[in-house]
Amino acid sequence: MTAFIELEHVRKVYGVGHVEVVALDDLTLQIPRGQFAAIMGASGSGKSTLMNVIGCLDRPTSGRYLLAGREVGRLRRNELAKIRNETIGFVFQHFNLLARTTARENVEIPLLYGTGLSPRARAGRAMRALDRVGLADRADHQPNQLSGGQQQRVAIARAIVNEPQLLLADEPTGALDTRTGLEVMQLFQELAASSITIVIVTHELEIGRCAERVITMRDGRVIGDVVQQPIAAHLALITAPEVQVRA
Repeated sequence: MTAFIELEHVRKVYGVGHVEVVALDDLTLQIPRGQFAAIMGASGSGKSTLMNVIGCLDRPTSGRYLLAGREVGRLRRNELAKIRNETIGFVFQHFNLLARTTARENVEIPLLYGTGLSPRARAGRAMRALDRVGLADRADHQPNQLSGGQQQRVAIARAIVNEPQLLLADEPTGALDTRTGLEVMQLFQELAASSITIVIVTHELEIGRCAERVITMRDGRVIGDVVQQPIAAHLALITAPEVQVRA
């Protein structure tokens, strides 16, 4: 597989008063196109900073980051914004859905910026994304009418509506119970099978086992990097406890 994400001797330093905090320390990493990788580590290990750099939300203090062969550090703000909207899809722990807006309207939001699509075309794209995550029949429901797992599926539909090459998820199962979290991981596995590069941040071992690769961090460095045979989330669901989904 061709390297899609390439970080070369990346260092990220934050200034806190007169103290410097090294969040990433001489980190070199490659993630091939189409791979499903999980980044794991304790709080403060640098995994969220790494996610922000990969997602073009933050720039390295030094070193190089190349995304699909383009050196991100050389790009202007408008170019970075275009990459974030067209190349990368983001999924967050707490869904970040607009409360008084339907599922379909939430999914349409990324299509409002720079696509030039008509309202009818936006609605069609949003419906196809909702169908892909199994929620076409909930298109007119607002977030408070959906379970936690359904809300996360809407958030994933929003992330993929622009057909991104890269999907980034920060603790995507953190607000869900075990069974619902595995259902979300099954969806990620299905998306990975369609050649989308997926990188998730998680602290849950069971969730990490669903990825093809586990990258473990400590003190801003990679201390473990294992390619594995992922567990099939749909099989893990058989033994997962039956618990009520959190709202």
